[in-house]
Amino acid sequence: MSTLLPAPLAAFLGTIGLAFIVGLELHAYRRRGSANLAPEALGFGTTRTVTLLAALGFVLWIIAPILPFAIGLGGLSLFLLLDYRKRMKSGDSSLLPSIIGILAFTLGPVVLTAPLAVLAALVILILLSLGEQAQIRRFSDAFPAEEGVTFAKFFILAGLIFPLLPDTAIPFVAGITWVKVWEAVLIISGISYLAYLTHRYVFPSAGTLLTGVLGGLYSSTAATVVLSRTMRAGPAGYTPAAIVLATAMMYARLLVVIVLLGHAGAAAVLAVPFGGLCAACLGVALLLSWHARPRNPAGATRPPGQPDDHPAIAANPLDLPVAFLFALLFVFFAAVTNLVTQHYGAGGLHILSFAVGFSDIDPFIFSLLDGKFQLSLAAITNAVLIASASNNLLKAAYALALSRRRAMLPAAGWLLATAGFSLVYALG
Repeated sequence: MSTLLPAPLAAFLGTIGLAFIVGLELHAYRRRGSANLAPEALGFGTTRTVTLLAALGFVLWIIAPILPFAIGLGGLSLFLLLDYRKRMKSGDSSLLPSIIGILAFTLGPVVLTAPLAVLAALVILILLSLGEQAQIRRFSDAFPAEEGVTFAKFFILAGLIFPLLPDTAIPFVAGITWVKVWEAVLIISGISYLAYLTHRYVFPSAGTLLTGVLGGLYSSTAATVVLSRTMRAGPAGYTPAAIVLATAMMYARLLVVIVLLGHAGAAAVLAVPFGGLCAACLGVALLLSWHARPRNPAGATRPPGQPDDHPAIAANPLDLPVAFLFALLFVFFAAVTNLVTQHYGAGGLHILSFAVGFSDIDPFIFSLLDGKFQLSLAAITNAVLIASASNNLLKAAYALALSRRRAMLPAAGWLLATAGFSLVYALG
């Protein structure tokens, strides 16, 4: 830990210091919950006790890592069980102080043997569990049980399936491995889920512009559909600007995922057109939102009113059928791309890319990048641009057809312009 002190002494002082901080937080936690308890019910949980427990665990581990430490841990567990029974009689049924006592006892061995990152994560977890009790309780009460079950299923499947998948090529699919398919599923689902949780729980009453940003991180097409339908039933407001923002986020999300999947070369080639289009979309969205700002009859800007709330763009993106559908589409598009490129070359790929853009482009793009097709990097990145172009054509059609409002024309026109630019850039 320190070059100025002997390693055992530095580890001991570190253990004592961390235990002292945990003890202070535990004591504060017990005092916050002691209003309805008898004075003698506070029992275990003082700062001195936690610090001495950590010192005892450290010393026993130094003496011998197995037997003395195990005996001490068993004795402490018995004592904490008796203390818990006593506290229950006084109305305190919390197990947290007892758990913290055991963790404090094991803090020394963790300091001595675990990486620094693990030690930091453990202490942070303890401090958050003690200090953010009310916030954690509110989050637990607000979090729907069905979403916790869905996340748990996905987490178990990802933890079990991903390590067991063979890193071998899938038959008839140009060098794409099972591991690569599931890796793409995890990355795209993780980004979508974070955007979904942010919209639903961090910003449940998000305004139109924020809905466009978060929806674009999940699916710019889904965001366009939801926002256009909302505009049809109410005032235009910032909806056209939000739809353009969703497309800007599509470009940013694609670049990030391409880098995360390990295709830095393709990301470098696409950084110029995608980065330019993303920046241009942000500028157009700013212009549209400035034009749509509310005004009173005299022309002065009115004070902002209630936010125009929007629901979450889509259902939980970590739903297992959605994840497996993405994997199936990934393999399907890879097989079709392999067939087309073998028989029709780059020209056939361009046509395929344009057609695929009218569906879900993510599995197509990632399968195209992961596959070992007989194509140059330029041909592959041009196909990505073409797919994004036709996808923008689809979103422009959705925006006009679902909103049925003239106010949507600027946003739809801009989406058509981005599609035209992408096609010219790719084919020019």
